[in-house]
Amino acid sequence: MKNKSTYITLKDHSVSKEEFQLLYNNELDMLVTFPEPKGEKLSAYYKSENYISHTDTKRNLLEYAYHYVRVISLKRKLKLINSFQSESKTLLDIGCGTGDFLQTALKGGWKITGIEPDKKARTIANSKTNDTVFEPKVLESFEPNSFDVITLWHVLEHLPDLEKQTALFKSLLKPNGTLVIAVPNYKSYDAEYYKNFWAAYDVPRHLWHFSKTSISELFKKENMKLVKTLPMKFDAYYVCLLSEKYKSGFMNPFKAFWIGWRSNRKASQNNEYSSLIYVLKKVNS
Repeated sequence: MKNKSTYITLKDHSVSKEEFQLLYNNELDMLVTFPEPKGEKLSAYYKSENYISHTDTKRNLLEYAYHYVRVISLKRKLKLINSFQSESKTLLDIGCGTGDFLQTALKGGWKITGIEPDKKARTIANSKTNDTVFEPKVLESFEPNSFDVITLWHVLEHLPDLEKQTALFKSLLKPNGTLVIAVPNYKSYDAEYYKNFWAAYDVPRHLWHFSKTSISELFKKENMKLVKTLPMKFDAYYVCLLSEKYKSGFMNPFKAFWIGWRSNRKASQNNEYSSLIYVLKKVNS
């Protein structure tokens, strides 16, 4: 593992209880999950009724909080993509889950396409989006320069073959197209506070763990320019709620809210929010 050193050792809290290491990549200021599960072995780590982005259920406090915040977040996401100048309004949402963002964009006048690997989630998404959600293999069949906007909401950290994926995203964007990526930030206060109990590490489903430098350097290789970084303030509270469960065995909403509030307050000074949205533009060469 050239140019990598062990950053932290932690376990899969939600499915297997297995231990993994996060290795620090000095070149990209990024953490890498080791060992990295491949193929069918990786998909096995998603087989849980508690994997929230693949379900519309509201069975407990955590799921109610997730869905409440999602309603607000969807409006903000639509406002963000509407701010990009685009006449044809073609959108590709990769890892669209149960399709709520695509449904919101469709109602907002966008021509939508989604990609979702989970069959159950894909079926739910297609019921909301007039059957516009496909398996990942369909990505390879899209024509270059097809989309004005490509979004990945907490998806990039899940994707194997990172460099291959980033090159593909660039090729699918139209000239002056926009790529929107939301990922957890391992340099946030809540990550520092919870350490190996920080829920947003979510190994081994999260293969990569990004900093602001990571995203900038990764896409610089594809001649894409980072033009804006935006906070996802609600994420701190949700992540802290789940982290409290991992750390103490039960959810403590008061403690979670306090740590989430402190994380956002500190981030108002250094922009190291629990999760960040990165807006990148395709640079025409």
